Amino acid sequence: MSNDNLKRIIIDPVTRVEGHGRVSLLLDENNKIEQARLHIVEFRGFERFIQGRPYWEIPVLVQRLCGICPVSHHLAAAKAMDVIVGADKLTPTAEKMRRLMHYGQFFQSHVLHFFHLVSPDLLFGFDADPAIRNIIGVIKKYPDLAVQGVMMRKYGQEIIKATAGKKIHGTGAIPGGINKNLSIKERDFFLKDLDQMIEWSRGALKIARDYTVEHLEMVKGFGSFESSHLSLVREDGAMDIYHGRLRAIDADGNKIIDDIDYQNYLDYISEEVRDWSYMKFPFITSIGPEKGWYRVGPLARVNACDFIDTPEAEAARKEFKDVTNGKPNNISMAYHWTRMIEVLHSVEKIKELLHDPDLQKNDLMVTGDRREEGVGLLEAPRGTLFHHYRVNKNDEIEMANLIVSTTSNNEPMNRAVRGVAADYLSGKPEITEGLLNHIEVVIRAYDPCLSCATHAMGQMPLIVELYDADGDLVDRKVKG
Repeated sequence: MSNDNLKRIIIDPVTRVEGHGRVSLLLDENNKIEQARLHIVEFRGFERFIQGRPYWEIPVLVQRLCGICPVSHHLAAAKAMDVIVGADKLTPTAEKMRRLMHYGQFFQSHVLHFFHLVSPDLLFGFDADPAIRNIIGVIKKYPDLAVQGVMMRKYGQEIIKATAGKKIHGTGAIPGGINKNLSIKERDFFLKDLDQMIEWSRGALKIARDYTVEHLEMVKGFGSFESSHLSLVREDGAMDIYHGRLRAIDADGNKIIDDIDYQNYLDYISEEVRDWSYMKFPFITSIGPEKGWYRVGPLARVNACDFIDTPEAEAARKEFKDVTNGKPNNISMAYHWTRMIEVLHSVEKIKELLHDPDLQKNDLMVTGDRREEGVGLLEAPRGTLFHHYRVNKNDEIEMANLIVSTTSNNEPMNRAVRGVAADYLSGKPEITEGLLNHIEVVIRAYDPCLSCATHAMGQMPLIVELYDADGDLVDRKVKG
């Protein structure tokens, strides 16, 4: 059957995610799903328009990709520029200040996503009245929980401000180090609220854990599938969101690649282009595009690491792995559980760093032999982030290649959309907002930051149209 004879349903935009995306569904005359795709329809031009800029501007420039996770781009670019200026080993103060900045970013980003974007679905149900199923509904029915989300995010944002100079689009990381340390006054400001942040993090983890366990049979089939997982891990196998070696495991936990220096990532990772999306489709080169795709982010990190080096998060990781008897957990909705494990891990690491006297020292920068090419990798909240630059003899950017986390999750998100569409929409005679929200729920599980890969202008209302097999419009709904 040609696409001309299929009914088309469009979800545009996908709501409660960072950025703008569209879902298209094609149905046959019996309303069976023939095709389901997540489209990223705007174009990202950062790789081109930073060409010609001096290399020392790049950590500040590229974070304009996003207002949600600018620290990730700021630090990844700074790490690439470290290679360019020959700073092979930062001072303890510089590395620990960057790590504190990064853990603050993880803390606030994960909290924002969980409390503001995801909790309405978990607390009220996927089919609840959309007038209630939103952050305002959470504030009205669960005011204490809403306050916790706001205050936790504020705490993470204040850490970013103290380490980067500003809460959004800071300047703290520079090629070869950092431009400030943490004062005793700043340290004490964070220490006074630290115990409360830890307690609230435990509570958020319990919500995510309990939801997954109590709905285990449902979430096992909700847009879930076996997959490979890719992340950085420390040399001893521990989770490390700032630095490490590349590791990829298959759905059974077998290592596909391991202990890989990410400066050589192009030997292991390739990207495929498809004509219906501006986002590329990365895959492990040795396996190929059909089966070499992988997941990144909290689920991948918890699956791929051997352990977490903070006690409470490690205990939570072990409980998480018990659900699958130690094998990788491939449940898409389990992203929420692992995301909250990382919130607890982040606040444990923040506590550890705040008590480290290196943060008050003044040895902030190093340099070495100048190079022309450098790669910076770290784990952004949404997954492994690649920044690759080439610099000419005039200190200008000559080439840039960025693989953002959401790009790596492009194929998994499309598979999740297809799975939920087939299970929940296929064969249904009528469009309902609740059914469409099921698709958005599984997309939100990945916490896609579409703005990292796209730029959009103007208003984008949600318009959903249902056509019969003859091409006649039989149902139309507009939201926004």
